[in-house]
Amino acid sequence: MSLVNYATREITCKIVYYGPGRSGKTTNLHYIYGQVPSDRKGRMVSLATQTDRTLFFDFLPLDLGTISGFTTKMQLYTVPGQVYYQTTRKLVLQGADGVVFVADSQARQLEENIESLQDLHANLGEHGIDARLVPLVLQYNKQNLPPELILDVPAMDEALNFRGVPAFAADALRGPGVFETLRGISELVLRRLSGAGAAAVPPAAPASGSAAGGGAPPTRAPAPTARASSGRR
Repeated sequence: MSLVNYATREITCKIVYYGPGRSGKTTNLHYIYGQVPSDRKGRMVSLATQTDRTLFFDFLPLDLGTISGFTTKMQLYTVPGQVYYQTTRKLVLQGADGVVFVADSQARQLEENIESLQDLHANLGEHGIDARLVPLVLQYNKQNLPPELILDVPAMDEALNFRGVPAFAADALRGPGVFETLRGISELVLRRLSGAGAAAVPPAAPASGSAAGGGAPPTRAPAPTARASSGRR
């Protein structure tokens, strides 16, 4: 659920990059981080495991507009894809406003993609979330590899995209498809915030003698009504 900070008038949305190990989740975040201007992003935090990393950073998009007078901020997370990091994946997924499922387009990785997608649905269910309602896009990474090694987009769609969600071919290492994927999930998340409709951002509570410089703490709040439509870079 979105984080509302009345002191800074920001709404922060959490987007999780999910998928099997070595599918390109970390590569996506590194590419995005390298392209976002330094004054629009926070510090990247890396929690390393033996074979994978959980990354996190937040940034202020240039083209998403405001929601009820609040600036939108995106927090991007990755999760370790290996099966034995189930607990970490479940923890990182908690509170996600949207999910990017990064699939490895290599034909030999198809079974791992299917298992990871099933794992995503199971973990959402354990959080009490209907997986069919969560904003989701698919990214078919490594489409730049030789054709004999990969499944093309229609084949990947047939195997994985049973919800008919937006899907993007990508080469996360070099950049094609990376920001298209990010725009796709951002638009779905903001559309859901807008569609939540009845729950607008309530006014901030009046000051109650708190120490100087102390603003209202961030709170998880119902999704507000969107006022500006998202743009495109």
